[in-house]
Amino acid sequence: MVRAGLTAERVTAAGAEVADDVGLDQVTMSQVARRLGVKDASLYTHVRSLGDLRGRIALLAADEKTIRIAEATAGRAGKDALVAFANAWREYAHQYPGRYMATQTPIQIDPELAAKAPGPRRAVELTYGMLRGYGLAEPDLTDAVRLLRSTFHGFVALEAAGGFAHERSPQQSWTRALDALHTLLEHWPPSREGDSS
Repeated sequence: MVRAGLTAERVTAAGAEVADDVGLDQVTMSQVARRLGVKDASLYTHVRSLGDLRGRIALLAADEKTIRIAEATAGRAGKDALVAFANAWREYAHQYPGRYMATQTPIQIDPELAAKAPGPRRAVELTYGMLRGYGLAEPDLTDAVRLLRSTFHGFVALEAAGGFAHERSPQQSWTRALDALHTLLEHWPPSREGDSS
């Protein structure tokens, strides 16, 4: 029997909690059903498959992370915006490791659900908006977005894996990395379009 009030949103939230506990790639429908106190079959009334559930977790996480970044960067520009953006990103990754990974992993998402989800679209708008404050335009904007994502994700992934064993604290390195990114963004090298090197 399906527990009263069970919805796709509740199943997704439970899946996100499991992902944070055991890792996104370890989530199973059975674990989510146990978390909700229902039979496995009950979940399929609300989500089509494990793949569908992971896609929903990714959209939920994108919404949550974007809201945090938007709140952190509101009214800020330049280095203040960059630091607030980066710190909100890192804090979300620390607090919700499983759902964070869902935002960084290629997952097949139902196009209809994706079209209704504001998180991914808003994330792009926030990132590009923050970088326009540095006077960047295409194609430099896209290159800068990729640099930021690579830096932020690379740092938090290594940090989560215990990859920073040096006595210098990761926080000190994080702060210096943001200083360096700010300096680079302020002095972005001119584009060499047409140069294939």
